[in-house]
Amino acid sequence: MDEREMMAVVESILFVSGDPVDARDIGKILDLDLRLVRKLMKKMTDCYNFERRGLQIVTVNDTFQLATRPEYSSHIEKYIGQERSQGLSQASLETLAVIAYRQPVTKADIEAIRGVKCDYTITILHNRGYIQEVARLDTPGRPILYGTTDLFLRSFGMSDIDELPPLEQPEQPEPGTS
Repeated sequence: MDEREMMAVVESILFVSGDPVDARDIGKILDLDLRLVRKLMKKMTDCYNFERRGLQIVTVNDTFQLATRPEYSSHIEKYIGQERSQGLSQASLETLAVIAYRQPVTKADIEAIRGVKCDYTITILHNRGYIQEVARLDTPGRPILYGTTDLFLRSFGMSDIDELPPLEQPEQPEPGTS
C-alpha cells in the first residue's frame, strides 16, 4: 500500500470514528510502527492545512480526530440553524482557567482563588467534559483533585497543556516605594 492509499485509509477511519483515534490503533491497521504513523499523520495534517480544507486534523496526546475549521463556524452554524453556540459563562471560564493552570486542584483551592463558591460551575464543566477527577487528596474528607481533559485541549486548540499561554504576573512595586 503506498502512502497516498494509507492516508485515504486513515482519513476514512477518522471520518467514521468521529472520536479521537489513537496512533497505536492506526499503526495496527496499517501495520506501521508508531514513528511512521506519527510521520504519516504529520504529513496529512500539513496537507489539510496547506490546502485550507474545511476539515482539519486535530492532534491531542497521540490521538487524531477530524474536525471542522474554526474559521468556518459561522457558516456551519448558519447551515444547521444555530444563531449562537452555547458558550461558557464568565464564571465557568474563570474556573476552567484556575483548573488548567493549577491542576491538580481541589474545589476549596478554586474557591479560595476566585473568592466565590463554585459547586455549580464545576458540575457544568465536568458534565461538558472539560474537567475530570484526577485523584483524591490523602487528607480528611479526601477532597477531589480536578484536572482538564483532552476535550478541553481540543476545544481550545491545544495539543498539550504546555501550550497554555504564560500567566501575566502583576507588577511588583520597586523596593523602598509604597
